[in-house]
Amino acid sequence: MPDLNFHVESAAPQAHSVAPLLNFKLRIEQADTALVQSVALRCQIRIEPGRRSYDQKQQEALLELFGQPSQWGQSLRPMLWTHTSIIVPAFSGSTVVELPVPCSWDFNVAATKYFDALGNDGDVPLCLLFNGTIFYATDGQPLQAAPIAWDKEADFKLPVAVWRQMMQMYYPNCAWINLNRDVFDRFRRFKIQAGHMTWEQAMEDLLASAEEKVG
Repeated sequence: MPDLNFHVESAAPQAHSVAPLLNFKLRIEQADTALVQSVALRCQIRIEPGRRSYDQKQQEALLELFGQPSQWGQSLRPMLWTHTSIIVPAFSGSTVVELPVPCSWDFNVAATKYFDALGNDGDVPLCLLFNGTIFYATDGQPLQAAPIAWDKEADFKLPVAVWRQMMQMYYPNCAWINLNRDVFDRFRRFKIQAGHMTWEQAMEDLLASAEEKVG
């Protein structure tokens, strides 16, 4: 039965996509001589925040996710980022494929909050866990199928700069927030009634009024 090992070599933004997408350069190597006809590969990607350090500014930005640093012994746990899958074509020995990883700029998503809190420097510690089915052939035998071993995984340090480059490519100088429908409807009515041409103008108006009250 084929035995596959996985290693992430690098990551880069996909230049032309309908939504933000990172391509992970994934090397797959065999520990046997069977001819792999294809692999239906599935991958779960986890962020492991406990595997790096944080300066004071980052600690403040991560307050919403993990609480005070004094609580991090309990709260700084691995968290799911995303799932992805590909069909790996036939190979023997080793191959390199692109693993597409969809990304979100929605600040209601914990992963987005985490990435943004890190600023521009350093890496995001990731763990990629693999499963799926290997289709292979051996001498004189018909096509066979076998599961990927449950313990197959790969660690990777994703540069924060790569993630920011991707988001700047898709949403230059922008950020997204998700509002409840009733709040959005009220905001839209205010925008129309106040005669603002853009959402930014309406938000600036509201912020100026709020800052006068708290100032």
